[in-house]
Amino acid sequence: MAAAKKSTSKTPARKPAAKKPAASAKAPARKPAAKKPVAKKVVAKKTAPKAPAKKRTPNPAFMKAMTPSEVLAAVVGALPLPRTEVVKKIWAYIKSNKLQDAINRRMINADEKLKAIFGGKKQVSMFEMTKLVNKHLK
Repeated sequence: MAAAKKSTSKTPARKPAAKKPAASAKAPARKPAAKKPVAKKVVAKKTAPKAPAKKRTPNPAFMKAMTPSEVLAAVVGALPLPRTEVVKKIWAYIKSNKLQDAINRRMINADEKLKAIFGGKKQVSMFEMTKLVNKHLK
């Protein structure tokens, strides 16, 4: 008997599939692409022209010469003075006689002349002092 031919048709062998690398530490991470800076539109601001600065004028009420009382005249003098000058002279008197409190510099310790101006108080704040001094001006 004749040997039957075996069908020897070979199917092409398949190649094994290539393994994909797993996401591991070996694969470098991709950085996102850097964005290009967007140019901003520059808008010119409109500014009004500045007026020339005016020199500040003092209030005429402060500059009016006032006559000090006899008690106040013992410290600042008998001539009529504006209130601002009276306060300056009192501060000069306080500084020269060292009547400002050493611990709380806002407080003024009164001597005999100032005690009469301050209404008999031994110690007065600097803010209260101007109020009490204005009572002695006419």
